Amino acid sequence: MNDIPVAQILKRGEGAGAPETVVLDYDGRFLRRKRLVAESGLAFVVDLEKTTSLDDGDALELGDGRLVAVRAAAEEVLEIRGPLARLAWHIGNRHTPCQILDDHLVIQRDPVIRHMLEHVGAEVREAVRPFAPEGGAYGHGRTHSHEHGHTAHAH
Repeated sequence: MNDIPVAQILKRGEGAGAPETVVLDYDGRFLRRKRLVAESGLAFVVDLEKTTSLDDGDALELGDGRLVAVRAAAEEVLEIRGPLARLAWHIGNRHTPCQILDDHLVIQRDPVIRHMLEHVGAEVREAVRPFAPEGGAYGHGRTHSHEHGHTAHAH
């Protein structure tokens, strides 16, 4: 790892036109220190000051000034339609990350949450697409990051 580039700077929304791209799923975009490989094969290490949620379109700046664009990978999700306010309440009540669009909601595939949503009147369809849920209410990008630190918790 003598000559492996290191990225210590995150540039929000500056990934357009970057010469390198790294594609990460939702879980992979939550990191502090990790070795990544860009689509070109360039290996590099991310070494951020604190655990950070990266968004599609962000850029990581390598020590030599090159930028690596962050892209959200396609992943297995559920598209949810129906009475959106009510369905969003049920999803939020279970602390499930949720992408909110004008005509539907998107969550990661979860058979238990799917069953619950169908039980309360949702139309649920499986899809494979990038997942970019709403950030946390405290500006940290992930639900609960204001009080739960680096650990995930499931319900």
